[in-house]
Amino acid sequence: MSGLLRRFCLNVAGLCLLSSPLLAATPAPTLFDSLALAAPGLDRQALRHALAAMQCAVTHGAEPAQRLAVIDYAQPSTARRLWIFDLEGQRLLLNDLVAHGRLSGENRATRFSNALGSYQSSLGLFRAAESYRGKHGYSLRMDGLEPGVNDRARERAIVIHAADYVDPRLAATQGRIGRSLGCPAVRPEVARLVIDQLKGGQFIFAWYPDPRWLQGSAYLDCQPQRVAAILARR
Repeated sequence: MSGLLRRFCLNVAGLCLLSSPLLAATPAPTLFDSLALAAPGLDRQALRHALAAMQCAVTHGAEPAQRLAVIDYAQPSTARRLWIFDLEGQRLLLNDLVAHGRLSGENRATRFSNALGSYQSSLGLFRAAESYRGKHGYSLRMDGLEPGVNDRARERAIVIHAADYVDPRLAATQGRIGRSLGCPAVRPEVARLVIDQLKGGQFIFAWYPDPRWLQGSAYLDCQPQRVAAILARR
């Protein structure tokens, strides 16, 4: 187990060990505590589930990551609902706008899908993959890790890319920013930063309090055999 993974697992579990008896009286903050403090606008339940899903994946065979992106689709599109965290430094790197699919909703996303042609966003745990240049310029492919929830992301061409319609000024005229075909599109001004921070295997977690997903996700419930089987197929 790598030093980063060991530290991550201990932090999430709140089991940080302190060598000094003097310091032991004041427990060190957990990873959750540090990230929650760095991102006060992020729903605590969303952050807890993001860390739990990532820990579950790593514990059962996934490579540890250095960064984690959380998208809180429970917030309106006009809110800065994308967070990118540096897990090693336990700090926030970026908090910005992100689009949802045009058939997921207007200003608020309420419908999610894994189906081809649905034009809806997907929930769950993803792994950022390779960057490339396509019709939207510099972009980032994503692999969904949850069967039936987001595992058709690559087939659907669900990628992170820059989009001019991710513009807060649109809220004044249409009550929301623009929408994608299901991609978590970002502002052109931050697209390269987002992609460069996430490419090559970082985790992305898309959150919404959907009861069916919350009850059925192999990662949120952390079912070892299901998770190990999913990762073995990748």
